[in-house]
Amino acid sequence: MLDFRAETFLAVCKYMNFTHAADALNLTQPAVSQHIKYLENRYHAPLFLRENKKLTLTPAGEILRSALETMRNDETTIEERMKESLSAKKVLTFGVTMTIGEYAIVPALSKFVKLHPDTDFHIRYGNTQTLLSALHEGTIDFAIVEGYFQKEMYETRVYRTEEYIAVASGNHHFTKSVHTLSDLTSERLLVREPGSGTRAVLAKTLALKNMSIRDFAHIIEVENIHTIVSLLRHDCGIAFLYKAAVEEEIRSGVLRQIPLSDFMVKHDFTFLWNKNSIFSKEYEEIFEELK
Repeated sequence: MLDFRAETFLAVCKYMNFTHAADALNLTQPAVSQHIKYLENRYHAPLFLRENKKLTLTPAGEILRSALETMRNDETTIEERMKESLSAKKVLTFGVTMTIGEYAIVPALSKFVKLHPDTDFHIRYGNTQTLLSALHEGTIDFAIVEGYFQKEMYETRVYRTEEYIAVASGNHHFTKSVHTLSDLTSERLLVREPGSGTRAVLAKTLALKNMSIRDFAHIIEVENIHTIVSLLRHDCGIAFLYKAAVEEEIRSGVLRQIPLSDFMVKHDFTFLWNKNSIFSKEYEEIFEELK
């Protein structure tokens, strides 16, 4: 069980405000300050920087936050496993992004489920940032994501590497010759919401060419990959997607890849869990089975 002062520290990290943390914990602000001071003395390092009433974590504070979050989440998992032991039934809760859940993991997951008949599975769908938040909060055991993240905070394994392509309807008519990314800016762009890994890959690739999503003439922002594929089918714009999400449609001619001389992108789908978790060996074994 985490020390009560550690809980106070995590609350301050959550709110980045001593007063709000005190309210959430039903403590006085001086009590919160005393708890933080104790930890700073205990670890011989300042945990927060205070500038212009703004609170930020020091490097030492980041290390402590990451360690305590992992300890808290492992404690939650231990409690759950102890409950499960009474019914001889194991529960595995994990998260996948939309593209991975719909197009990349189903064959491997089907095999995994059949090999573990006594296990219940809770599979959460969300964009990369939503799943990373769930890992921090301890509501999922591990995740498979496609977006960017702070690698030093997680144990990571490459699940697979996927081609990321420009796509249009098989019947789409371009008003001019298209050879490069900039030739597409007059098109309507179908794009995922902020926080999505699919969008983050596009944004980063465009930024390397001094471009942005805002450069496109019109945008349709959609939180569902199926809807984007359907809109592509109806020739409502172009999109940048993982090839795995549209392979069938490209094969049948319903959609087509847009060849671009300056756009050749591959990106990893990453299996990850909280760094230094006591369950790391178990998650490693699950990764090997799901590969």
